[in-house]
Amino acid sequence: MSSDDTRDWDPGLYHKFRGLRLRPAMDLLRAVGPLPEGGVVDLGCGSGAAAPALKALKRSLTGVDLSASMLEKARVIGCYDALLQSDLTTWAPASPVALIFANASLHWVADHETLLERLAGHLAPGGTLAVQVPHQNNAPSHRLWLTMAEEMFPGAVDPAAIPGVLLPAEYHRMLSPLGNVTLWETEYYQELTPQGDGHPVRRFTESTFARPVLNVLQPDEQARLIAAYEAVVGSAYPTGANGRVLFPFRRLFFTLTT
Repeated sequence: MSSDDTRDWDPGLYHKFRGLRLRPAMDLLRAVGPLPEGGVVDLGCGSGAAAPALKALKRSLTGVDLSASMLEKARVIGCYDALLQSDLTTWAPASPVALIFANASLHWVADHETLLERLAGHLAPGGTLAVQVPHQNNAPSHRLWLTMAEEMFPGAVDPAAIPGVLLPAEYHRMLSPLGNVTLWETEYYQELTPQGDGHPVRRFTESTFARPVLNVLQPDEQARLIAAYEAVVGSAYPTGANGRVLFPFRRLFFTLTT
């Protein structure tokens, strides 16, 4: 992951939904074609969920992430040849690489036009940049956090800290001059099971998207916002008799091959 927030990620909370978060990574990897000589970089590797599949490419595998706690989890997996603690916006390889795999990480950093051009410049000829980002900000699951935080605590949340992505057409415009681009969206219908107290969608989103919202609030303010979110999220995502929720989640994918 990458974020300017000084509070580190909670791997335990994130891992509660490990399986649901892994499927898009596998879909992205399946879209990667033949690669030239060179290593593979898992950019924003987090706890290393995609590492075993990336290691199957039989290349030198480097994981890059800003979170020390996530990197510790990634180290335990034993798939990486190197793990680097670095911000995604400043990282650079020592030599060109065959694949930069950025699964659910680039939405945490800004200025994608500059960033993507820079990352493309780190690819070996014929190399691929493969990216997957959530495209869910307009859905109730995400929008409610922001609108309710602004209503209850005006000005507390900096919009620039909220993870976001551009329109697909914008990515196509900026990437097309750099090589061959493929771009698509998939909406995953995920069945969320109860995870302790609270609505499953709240539990799913508070470990990722809602972090920069909750982290700027005091503990009592966090509790008030969570209670308000809980009071309304069920109308958008009803809970079944078994406590489970069918949760549509849209993700944007693109690959660039130089």
